[in-house]
Order: sequence, then structure tokens, then C-alpha cells
Amino acid sequence: MWIDTHCHLDAAEFDADREAVAGAARDAGVSRIVIPAVAAGNFETVRLLARQVPGGAYALGIHPLFTRHAREDDLVTLRREIEASLEDPCFVGIGEIGLDYFVPELDDARQRFFYDAQLRLAREFDLPVICHVRKSQDLVLKGLRRSGVKCGIAHAFNGSFQQAHAFIEQGMRLGFGGNVTFERARQIRRLATELPLEAIVVETDAPDIAPAWRYKGRNTPDQTARIGAVVAELRGLDIDRLALGTTANAYAALPRLEPRHP
Repeated sequence: MWIDTHCHLDAAEFDADREAVAGAARDAGVSRIVIPAVAAGNFETVRLLARQVPGGAYALGIHPLFTRHAREDDLVTLRREIEASLEDPCFVGIGEIGLDYFVPELDDARQRFFYDAQLRLAREFDLPVICHVRKSQDLVLKGLRRSGVKCGIAHAFNGSFQQAHAFIEQGMRLGFGGNVTFERARQIRRLATELPLEAIVVETDAPDIAPAWRYKGRNTPDQTARIGAVVAELRGLDIDRLALGTTANAYAALPRLEPRHP
């Protein structure tokens, strides 16, 4: 059993065959798919989709790339939607939030404002976060420490070993996806190989970050298993052990994802 901890299944790239894509993921052994929101405008979309897709789950948040068009009122909307989702078993946390210093035209103060505000909501409602950390690991971590948030996932992690261990000490798991399948991605592959297994979760970020065998193509959640197999091979682990371990880690990172027992 695999869990895709990060998949934008609501993206337009899946409009023509979304149901078939979700079915292929189930056939490949992907039992849960976490669909993070990116803006207030798709909160309802990800909620409805997560309820429709077997094993679907969703997070609510404003992505740093979408802070360009976000309004402060969107934070009021986010609070209202969090409150309305607390009894929803498909709702797992706050995300995708964070900081991005790869895209040069983003306003630094603006994205920090939305990130900090959403961290406060996560702390207030005792929810985990799914963090975007592209070229921003230290500042994202600083925000987590400042806010006291100690649970969640650093998505598509690509930092140093020192940064990785700092996130782990903060209670975060690290997401590995298509990038780990490229032989030239030596630092990411070293991280996936040498970090404690308990720190690792598997993700696709579909339709983005396609694995090597789909280079420049559309990524899909059924690739979770094959990406996991690459991580297992790098670590010299049996694939079933890797699947069980990363599933347990996903439950630890997003506790509401774990099946509830009577």
C-alpha cells in the first residue's frame, strides 16, 4: 500500500481523464491521495474531489505562488473553511503553504505575510502543515519554529543534510518524488538513501515533477509506487518494507489521514 502525500489531482491537466487517473493509481496500490489546495478559489474543488475519489484526502491553504493574487480576506475564508472541515474525515491539514525564492517576481513580504498567517491558523487548530520549500528551507523552518508547528511535511525537499535534520527535529517528514529518480540528482538521492527511514514520505506532485521515465511529460499518482521502488532500491530495502514504512510516516505527518478505529 502506498500513499501519495502530494498530488494536485484537481489541476486542469487531468480534466480529460481524472477518473481514469485515479483508477490507475488504485490499481497500482496507491490507497490514499492527498490533494492540497493552492488558493481560496479551489478550496471547494479539492474538498469535493477528495470526497469523490476513493482514498482521497485534502488540505486547505494558499500556495506562495498564488499570493500574488490573494487577498487578506482569503485568510478569513480559510479560517471559515477550516472550521467547516474539522469534522470531515477527508480533511488532513493546512497546505500547500510556504515560501518560494525560485520565482524572482514574487513579493517577499507578501508571501511571508500569508505564510505566517497560515502557520498561526495551523497552531490554533492544532493541524499539520504541508510546506512548499523551494529555495526557502531555512526561512520556512524559521517560521515553523516561531509558530510552534511541529507536524507535517516539507514537500519536494531538496536541502542540505543539516537542513533535513533540522526539519526532522521540528517534527516534520520530508517528501520525495520524481526528482529522486534522476541519477544526476545526487544530493536528493543521497538524502533519500541516508536519512532515517522514519523521516521519509513519498509523493508525486502530479501533474508536475515527473519521474525520469516520464521526463517532461505529465506526472500521475500511480507513479507513487514506482518512485517508492526507486527509493527502496537506493536504500537496499525490500519494497514492501519501504511501502509500510512510508505509509506509517504519512500517518505520523498527517494524523487525520490514518483510518479511524472504533
